[in-house]
Amino acid sequence: MRLLTFLLPAVLLFALPPASHAEMTLLMAEEDGCMWCARWDSEISEIYPKTIEGKTAPLRRVDIHASTPTDIALKRPLYYTPTFVLLDDGQEVGRIEGYPGEDFFWGLLGVLLRDAGVVIETSG
Repeated sequence: MRLLTFLLPAVLLFALPPASHAEMTLLMAEEDGCMWCARWDSEISEIYPKTIEGKTAPLRRVDIHASTPTDIALKRPLYYTPTFVLLDDGQEVGRIEGYPGEDFFWGLLGVLLRDAGVVIETSG
């Protein structure tokens, strides 16, 4: 019984999944009248929360002209819309300035996530 009491915590430790980032978020800085923001909305916004990327880094929208929320630390100011900033616990770890189209967006977001240490499983 003592051996079981000793081994059980060790077995449980190795059985747990690896720790993930506490809270990844994809910040989208936008403004009224931004045609590229509207294009992103029409091509991506509906499907984004249903994707692995969207579940890993849920979208948070901010107006580029508003003050930066106090729970966010950016490496540099936001100048362009849309700008997508990958945040890890509110700290900027990467960004995409502008919207290069659906195909490029997913690839660039994948690079940001990979560079932040997030592994996205792909099939095929």
